Amino acid sequence: MVTTEISQFSKECNTWREALRSQREEFTRMKKELQEISAHITDKDALIEVEHYENQFDIQLINIHDLKKAIKVHSGFSLYQPFTSEGSPPPDVADDHEKLAEEYRDLRGRLGELKGDFQHFITSFV
Repeated sequence: MVTTEISQFSKECNTWREALRSQREEFTRMKKELQEISAHITDKDALIEVEHYENQFDIQLINIHDLKKAIKVHSGFSLYQPFTSEGSPPPDVADDHEKLAEEYRDLRGRLGELKGDFQHFITSFV
């Protein structure tokens, strides 16, 4: 469940951005690992898999960047929104935050699945 105070929104956004930075570093490392291993692969089917992972890494690095940027914009925007009389942020800010939370969870799931698949692929060549 997403929190309902601006300070909590900001903390949560910072946590997400830090986690996405870490994911970006990990995917960059895996992309380099793939490049190193692909130099020794000659099997045509395996090379097709290499291309698949190269494409997926590029796509996911873009997705990470885009979500980090959206979170940063949201976090900055949220800080300047007036509170309601109950002391909570406006509903549109809370809705945007919930949407970003869902996008973050979805992306983490896709990234985790891709990492698992890639590790399985890599172990067959090490």
